[in-house]
Amino acid sequence: MRTENQIQSKINELTLQRRSLESRLAPLAEESPQLDHLKDQLERLEDMITMLEWVLNAPVGKYHA
Repeated sequence: MRTENQIQSKINELTLQRRSLESRLAPLAEESPQLDHLKDQLERLEDMITMLEWVLNAPVGKYHA
């Protein structure tokens, strides 16, 4: 099991990668062949960040009380 600091560190790393991808996406034209690939990468990064944030803020308690 990872520690909270390790998870937060990974979130920070992925956030930097997301910013880098967003800066690479900004100047691309709509018909650019790289656009779809970069958007797919960005979506995967956002999914990973969301999952790690959920791990840090995991819900507590029972679903059915």
